Amino acid sequence: MANPPLRVLLVDDHEVVRSGIKALLQATDDIVVTGEASTVREAIDEADRTRPDVVVMDVRLADGSGIEATREIRAKHPKTAVVMLTSFADDEALFASIMAGASGYVLKQVKGGELVRAIRTVGRGESLLDPAVTTAVLERLRKGKHLLKDEKLARLSPQEERILALVADGKTNREIGEELNLAEKTVKNYVSSILSKLEVARRAEAAAYLARHTTTPGAQP
Repeated sequence: MANPPLRVLLVDDHEVVRSGIKALLQATDDIVVTGEASTVREAIDEADRTRPDVVVMDVRLADGSGIEATREIRAKHPKTAVVMLTSFADDEALFASIMAGASGYVLKQVKGGELVRAIRTVGRGESLLDPAVTTAVLERLRKGKHLLKDEKLARLSPQEERILALVADGKTNREIGEELNLAEKTVKNYVSSILSKLEVARRAEAAAYLARHTTTPGAQP
């Protein structure tokens, strides 16, 4: 029995881009476009309405970031995979995309066939992200880093800084507790304090905030 076609939602603030991708996908026999959106709000609403298997998400939208939309969609629909589409390679956007739950990150210059393969790959539950790339990005948050003089990060205690770095590394509260010899509940309390001090609502936002205010030794702030 053949598998049902992959249901795809297209999110881009340029209609011509959406139309081009839609025409490309309509030429396949295993992918159907279930909806289109041009803003963060529309993307979230369309994902709620159509429950797609895959969202092709532009990083930059007219009313905000596709990364914000990805975070919301993934929180509500964990089985929906997201491929981030962008005009340029950017370590910070890549990191934030990973933390928001994206399964892939491709440039708009990608060839049509490669984009179709990317959609099929994440539709199977696999990741497009090159482990070497993600490792390099996450490495910024581990060894040899120092925090820039940022007002909110300065509020954190040394222990909170250590925990935030581990959160950014994708570790769960339990894993952090094991590494730092702390009870899981204690770690949860620390994480709540970190979110409060950084004035963010979620772990991924805290991790992305750290990435934006982290530099490598010898770099100029």
